[in-house]
Order: sequence, then structure tokens, then C-alpha cells
Amino acid sequence: MIAPEPIKKKTHLICAFSILAIVLLALIWIVKDEKELALYREEAVRIAEAERLKVERIAEADRLEMEKQEAIKRGEFTVNGVFFRMIPVEGGLFDMGSNSGESNEMPIHQVTVSDFYIGETEVTQALWEAVMGNNPSYFKGDQRPVECVSWEDICGKDDNDTTCFIYKLNRLTGAKFRLPTEAEWEYAARGGKFKHKYEFSGGDGIDTVSWYDGNSGQETHPVKRKKANELGLYDMSGNVWEWCQDRYGSYSSGSQTDPTGPASGSLLRVLRGGSWYYSARYCRVACRGSYSPDGRGVDSGFRLSLVHQ
Repeated sequence: MIAPEPIKKKTHLICAFSILAIVLLALIWIVKDEKELALYREEAVRIAEAERLKVERIAEADRLEMEKQEAIKRGEFTVNGVFFRMIPVEGGLFDMGSNSGESNEMPIHQVTVSDFYIGETEVTQALWEAVMGNNPSYFKGDQRPVECVSWEDICGKDDNDTTCFIYKLNRLTGAKFRLPTEAEWEYAARGGKFKHKYEFSGGDGIDTVSWYDGNSGQETHPVKRKKANELGLYDMSGNVWEWCQDRYGSYSSGSQTDPTGPASGSLLRVLRGGSWYYSARYCRVACRGSYSPDGRGVDSGFRLSLVHQ
């Protein structure tokens, strides 16, 4: 049967409107999809930018960490604008002590020390102030050694002390600084593997290597003004006494490896090197001193040691 003409027209109109409606709906969805797509694109760009910045931050942090580790290997450090250098010391075997000095230097005994770093100079007032924000020294001068500091000021009263110099320096540098052991100190003072049997650190002529009572004018002097020893260390003899990590105790005659002093007993801590106030005899590399860990003196300072990386 053939549909009447009006019905055909109506059907055509319905189809046309249906198609138009579908097209309009499609356009609406397209517009909607375009808006959502634009939002998605904006979000994707934002996420990509955030990831890029994150990657850049990580890369920069890695670069800085690598530079820091390289500086540690070279022994070079800068803290709040103050530069200082640590000297690598190759470990070895040496004869520690003396049989011709004071009784507490006897007996001579063999000691083996591992590789370590030690400060090129005594800790200066500039470095102390950069770390601690104060300067307790009696004789003022940025490049003079810091003095009037106790063992506890440096290392803390206990392992939980966050106010001491070593703790703050390690936080600032990410390194593992400490005081040298007495064995490390004497090994370095004697020139390490070079093992020259000099009476003083760097030579037998006291005036060329040391500030002591015969030439100091009764005061400290800026570091690095006297001749360095074979390792490039300055003022190991004289200027200021230097605190060591160890408790003070008598030597034993047996061979030792990396000794750290008595684990208990004496409350005194070791001092080495002599000072501007004392005679040449006390500036000998074998001479030993001791003092209360809370004691401060105008001729007592220190130099740093560092775990070998």
C-alpha cells in the first residue's frame, strides 16, 4: 500500500526533526566534551609541570649531594661562609710514646691506625662562631685558634647533647666530625707514614714550627704562620693545647690497633701539643697532658678529625 502524501510529509518532517535533534544533541555533547577535554588538558599540563619541577628538584638535590660528597672526599668544607680543610692521612704502624720523656709517655709501644682525616689547622675563632654563634676566646682574632672551650663544649656532656660544637657542625655539613683519638693525633703529629723522628711536629727546630713561651709574646697567634709538618698540618706543636677524644690513662706495652683510651675510670680527657704558655718541652710530639672535661683555659683549643669516606 502506498502512504498518502500528507503522511509521507509528516514522516519526513519527523525524521528531519529527529535527525536535527540527534545533531543538536551531538553538538551539545561535543561542546561538553570539548570543555571537559580542555579541563583535562589543563589538569594534564598542571600535573606534567608539577612532575617536571619535582624531577628538577630531585636532580638539583642529587647534584648538591654529589658535590657535598666530593667536597668531603677532598676534605673541603664551608660553613656559613667560613672555609676549612681536612687533610687525608693514610693509616699505618708507628711507635707511640717516648722512653726519654715524662713517665706518662712510657713505654714506647706499637700502634696501628686506620685512614682518617685531620684538620689542617686548629679550629679557628671564625669557624667556631660560624657554627655556634659566639666567640668565647680571650685573645680575639678570626684566624686565631679558638680557646676557652672545654671538652664538653666540643663533644657534649653526653650522647644526647645537641648544644655542642660537634653536633651542630655535623648537622650543618652532613659529615661525621669528631675529635681525633690520642693515637691519631700523635701519628699525624709525627708525619704519618713519613715517620720522621722529629722532637716537634715538622722538625727539631722549635722556633720554626711552634708558638711557645719562648717566642709567643704570651698570646695565641693566627694559624698557619709557622712551618707545616710533612702532612701539611700546622701548629701541631704549640699555639694551643688540643683536646683529644680519649679518656686519660696509662699506656700499655702491647701492640694496639685504633686505640681509643680507657673505656672508664679517669674522668680526665687528653690534651696534646703544648701551647703558647708552656716551654718547648711540652710541645714535643710525645708529650701528654690532661684536664677535666668541663675545664676551659686560655691556651686550650682543638682540631677536628673526620671518619674516612
